[in-house]
Amino acid sequence: MGLTVVGIGGSIRADSQSERALSVVLQGARLAGAETVAITGTALVLPFYDPAVDERGTVAHRLVHALREADGVVLVSPGYHGTVSGLVKNALDYVEDLRADPRPYLDGRAVGCVAMALGWQAAVTTLTALRSIVHALRGWPTPLGAALNSAEVSFDDHGAPSDPAVDRALRTIGEQVVRFAQDHRGTS
Repeated sequence: MGLTVVGIGGSIRADSQSERALSVVLQGARLAGAETVAITGTALVLPFYDPAVDERGTVAHRLVHALREADGVVLVSPGYHGTVSGLVKNALDYVEDLRADPRPYLDGRAVGCVAMALGWQAAVTTLTALRSIVHALRGWPTPLGAALNSAEVSFDDHGAPSDPAVDRALRTIGEQVVRFAQDHRGTS
């Protein structure tokens, strides 16, 4: 049975820079042998998470189901005012629906984290926030994460980063998620 890596991120703007970064990370995961699922843009437009509401719409159900089946996860957020975007944070709040699962929350799963912002301060604090959220959800942030300054790196129309080092780093994050999932599967 193959491994599945679920990527969550981007913004409401179609084909955003953060969505392109997510695509490169997922390419790295595919090259390492995983199947990938990307949940981006309008697929992240969800009602505000409310734990008191049991009913989930189609979009929320797809997100929760994908995370439940995921062997690894990739999170990419734009940095808005120094932290994770509301769109990505609200999607992550839905992980609460996994609390009673045999693998609660993101337990035992590697999670690659990438932040993209206009400036280093927001990029770094957003990456730190993502890694903290992953810890709170019992996930294992990959050793390599990426804080990308959109004033210094961009993605072309084909999704390739302007800096080859960024391309290597993003692909490595995808590879690390898959390697951890493979190693963890052997010990579970």
